[in-house]
Amino acid sequence: MRTVFSNARLIDPEAGTDAPGWMLTGGGTILDQGHDAPPDCDRVIDCKGACLAPGIVDIGVKICEPGERHKESFRSAGLAAAAGGVTTMVTRPDTLPAIDTPEVLEFVTRRAREASPVRIKPMAALTKGREGREMVEIGFLLDAGAVAFTDGDHVVTDTKVLSRAMTYARSLGALVMAHPQDPGLSGGAAATSGKFASLRGLPSVPALAERMGFDRDMGLVELTGVRYHADQITTARALPALERAKANGRDVTAGVSIHHLTLNEFDVGDYRTFFKVKPPLRAETDRVALVEAVASGLIDVISSMHTPQDEESKRLPYEEAASGAVGLETILPAAMRLVHAGAISLPQLWRALALNPSRRLGLSTGRLAKGAPADLVLFDPDAPFVLDRFALKSKSKNTPFDGARMQGRVLGTWVAGTRVYDGD
Repeated sequence: MRTVFSNARLIDPEAGTDAPGWMLTGGGTILDQGHDAPPDCDRVIDCKGACLAPGIVDIGVKICEPGERHKESFRSAGLAAAAGGVTTMVTRPDTLPAIDTPEVLEFVTRRAREASPVRIKPMAALTKGREGREMVEIGFLLDAGAVAFTDGDHVVTDTKVLSRAMTYARSLGALVMAHPQDPGLSGGAAATSGKFASLRGLPSVPALAERMGFDRDMGLVELTGVRYHADQITTARALPALERAKANGRDVTAGVSIHHLTLNEFDVGDYRTFFKVKPPLRAETDRVALVEAVASGLIDVISSMHTPQDEESKRLPYEEAASGAVGLETILPAAMRLVHAGAISLPQLWRALALNPSRRLGLSTGRLAKGAPADLVLFDPDAPFVLDRFALKSKSKNTPFDGARMQGRVLGTWVAGTRVYDGD
């Protein structure tokens, strides 16, 4: 059935445009778009002036199957993603057990296909058990559907092991995603070094630890020529090194979490553990520098870094509480803060939310061009609401935005032309 989305505000990150128009879909793909009178077809959806954009492609989502299904399942994460305008989740391998064999990856892929209403593209571990001692069978895992390889926040400290894994990944054209951090400095840290951490008595990590880890990784990228993506750049100190790597022609991209773009270290307040993430929240000067880097294109990708944690692991003293926050349902309204502040335009934002992650992973999503998948999100960028964490569709409710006044409500989400969320 052909469907026309009329009276829409089309957000096209590829063309860099934000203009009124219509879009025609059919057979799971985008057939046409225009700015004059829409064509007659089987079904008409009146967008009433709301924004229509490519569905968000979220790199770094943790789904706790297998091993911790009580925190998040493919079903609950898929429903949360659909409600948040996320049409593709790129999942992390830090499960129990880790996704480090074709058999575990096959289980994940099958469960995702059965349970999730949105697309799921799994990443696999870079080393067996994410222990940093022996690389996985990268070729077999690629054949099984892995889109990238990462040990998550477990930094591979043995440079020989990492260089061998990168060399092998380079020979197969595989993408390696790393967590730039010096583990010696960052181990056990709960906050960023500075006056705030000292006054609160929290174990902290200097911002320089991120640049040190990134510099080491860039040396290995130069040595091996591997395709590399930094999962999170969160400090201003690391940005010049990223800029140099790109200027020198390295195949390097970088991401940042929405929490590091919209929150800073002072939001922790009186030891509010829902604000404990990894890396820890940074200084306001870092946050501003990161927003500018996204706007300029230096930082390529914005992600939720969705990390579900149950109440028992968060209701602890700040130092002992688990790190991480859920973000699938809040990534869009949180990102609207940047737009309403005038720091970034909607096409620039969707370049980082949809187009760039799709390009990095070789996916055809993230565009409004003819022939692209009809993975779409319809949203009102100005609709105000107060977030209630208990209304979230995720099993875990550990959001730092609980009780926050936000703007930006998802009205509908489509995957391959099929509506998977109706927020009207």
